[in-house]
Amino acid sequence: MPELPEVEALCAFLRERLTGRVVARVQPVAISALKTYDPPVTALEGLTVGSVARHGKFLDIEAGGLHLVIHLARAGWLRWKDELPAEPPHPSPKNPLALRVRLAGDAGDGFDLTEAGTKKGLAVHVVRDPAEVPGVARLGPDPLDPGFTPERFATLLHGERRQLKGVLRDQTVLAGVGNAYSDEVLHAARMSPFKLASSLTDEETARLYAALGDTLRDAVERSRGLAAGELKAEKKLGMRVHGRTGRPCPVCGDSVREVSFADSSLQYCPTCQTGGKPLADRRLSRLLK
Repeated sequence: MPELPEVEALCAFLRERLTGRVVARVQPVAISALKTYDPPVTALEGLTVGSVARHGKFLDIEAGGLHLVIHLARAGWLRWKDELPAEPPHPSPKNPLALRVRLAGDAGDGFDLTEAGTKKGLAVHVVRDPAEVPGVARLGPDPLDPGFTPERFATLLHGERRQLKGVLRDQTVLAGVGNAYSDEVLHAARMSPFKLASSLTDEETARLYAALGDTLRDAVERSRGLAAGELKAEKKLGMRVHGRTGRPCPVCGDSVREVSFADSSLQYCPTCQTGGKPLADRRLSRLLK
């Protein structure tokens, strides 16, 4: 799933290619991706793109006072095409294409929104204000916002009796951090994903705040200037523990471990994060009974 750093890089990539351009055609293919109907997506046609912004994991393309707000979900992606096919797109069970945006001009360029797999989560909204999108309206503060201070972070954690992993992933608490970067932040902070947020000392809270900002800023910097098609590979290469089960921790050399859940998993280093003790993997425990 694209998270804050990848969406930030997509914003920069699109900002260079869309700002000042006129939208020629918006062609929906997967109707399930459209979450609004008034205004219709075709209302964007003929409008000039004024800006491209990010709200957490949401992309926001503004044109003529309307906002095309996109959430790529788990398996969605944006694919830029310097030359789109001339023929109109058609729905097909084997075709991952969900929406096509064609720009005016002789180049025939634009982008496709695609979504792999059978579980569909890609969401496309056309609204007059991004706050009309429920997911945007519920977002917590952005960790890279200059106004996101250590004091504000400490206030968010105060009285929070959930595990750190869940708190970091909660978009109503922090905007933009998902499964992958929460693993990375906790590894950098040398904290167990199961540690209760309310149990942190002042020193631990400061350490977690620094790890959060440093991890996200480093990921954004690594992605800077990359084309949209290169961002997934860069994200994977930059991970220290997430997605690296069984491989050596780059800090201490211990094997990265995993805890599996129904629809996701987390990775961590026992030596760096849990005092050398492996965390209980409930799914594995059931298999061993």
